[in-house]
Amino acid sequence: MGSHDAILVGSGPNGLAAAIRLAQAGLSVLVLEAQPRIGGGAQTMELTLPGFLHDVCSAVHPLAASSPFFQSLPLQAHGLQWIQPPLALAHPLDDGTAAVLSRSMQETCEPLGSDAAAYRRLMSPLAAKWSDLIVDVLGPPRVPKHPLALARFGWNAWRDAKGLAGRFRGPHARALFAGIAAHSMLPLERGPSAAFALLLGAAGHAVGWPIACGGSQAITNALASHLRSLGGEVRTGEKVNSLDELTAAKVILCDVSPRQLLALAGPRIRPSYRRSLERFDYGPGVYKVDWALAGPIPWTAKACTAAGTVHVGGTFEEIERSERANWRAQIDPHPFVILSQPSLFDPSRAPDSNHVAWAYCHVPNGSTMQMVEAIENQIERFAPGFRRLILARHTMDPAALERHNPNLVGGSISGGAQTYRQAILRPSYKLYGTSARGIYLCSASTPPGGGVHGMCGYYAAQKALRNLS
Repeated sequence: MGSHDAILVGSGPNGLAAAIRLAQAGLSVLVLEAQPRIGGGAQTMELTLPGFLHDVCSAVHPLAASSPFFQSLPLQAHGLQWIQPPLALAHPLDDGTAAVLSRSMQETCEPLGSDAAAYRRLMSPLAAKWSDLIVDVLGPPRVPKHPLALARFGWNAWRDAKGLAGRFRGPHARALFAGIAAHSMLPLERGPSAAFALLLGAAGHAVGWPIACGGSQAITNALASHLRSLGGEVRTGEKVNSLDELTAAKVILCDVSPRQLLALAGPRIRPSYRRSLERFDYGPGVYKVDWALAGPIPWTAKACTAAGTVHVGGTFEEIERSERANWRAQIDPHPFVILSQPSLFDPSRAPDSNHVAWAYCHVPNGSTMQMVEAIENQIERFAPGFRRLILARHTMDPAALERHNPNLVGGSISGGAQTYRQAILRPSYKLYGTSARGIYLCSASTPPGGGVHGMCGYYAAQKALRNLS
């Protein structure tokens, strides 16, 4: 294997970000990936038919576009191009109208009626200070660099979404808020679910919810290309069974889940830290469907045809019921569905006049329930005739997601439950360090958590560099 100063186990966005930071500091870096292709949760593949490019996991990237570390890198020079749909998000209702999230505050507020002023008061200050806010939100627990911006966010962020949504009276604002909050995968009556509505809502106004031209693989490829330009090396099909295989490295950073770290590190992990890792809560999983389509989805609400993302779930109360069920090990027959339709804005994703769509719903961790019919019923509800367009479909239940990427334990895509405790201590008081000298955890199971932003890897690398100096 040769001698390297630093070895990264796993090539997801966090592993690649950590590798880049270490290479920037002059270390010789090797990234080892067990799978035949790099990317972890940021891959694009022909899952259905030839020429139809589907994002395997992550698809829409407000946090990647906001990432302080990614913004510091010349990723555009390595092929990454962002596409901004006219609307970040649309949320259809049964009356044929839709709430929307736009970079324009005015456009977002127009469908909200009497709730427009309350929405503006809640979101405008966060969007206005986005560049300050995101530095602290996408960071570890520490003294904030922008305390006023973080305090304004934190005042409401630690609340539950149901309580905070009480300031809205109409169905459009309440549904919009519920759908964005549901990205937390928490029950809406449980904190800090409001944080996700505030964070992702403000991101929609400040930077949009962009997609990568050609698919999420373009993010991975740009990161890997930049790493190689710094002298770093990436190898695929190189499974690491034990960290004892990597003894020549000064530091080892693992872009893996706590469960995998326990298996890799074995007796190097002290009992107290082992217990901390074993207590890690992965939260609900997801059931995902990709479609090859003969045409665009025929949404009743016209706003949906301009949105990169569509939240399919109806009213606040329906979404609340769906998200609560997952934490009770139950399946709601009318699940909240998050859908991406990238080929409306990126014709490279499907041949001729065809299209692709990507969607998932939340399910209990490790669920074996088949959700295709329930998901398609929800889409058909707001887009009659959708099923007639289906040329092929590809499904991934929690077990299939975990087989594809072992970090997705039980189908969990967020690196772990977004509870109060784990929002601060992911996965333990050690943060990026472990009880074994020279071994670090840099996955989405560390602060600031899930999403394609690379900041978990960046901060883990920073800690490793401090300990080396």
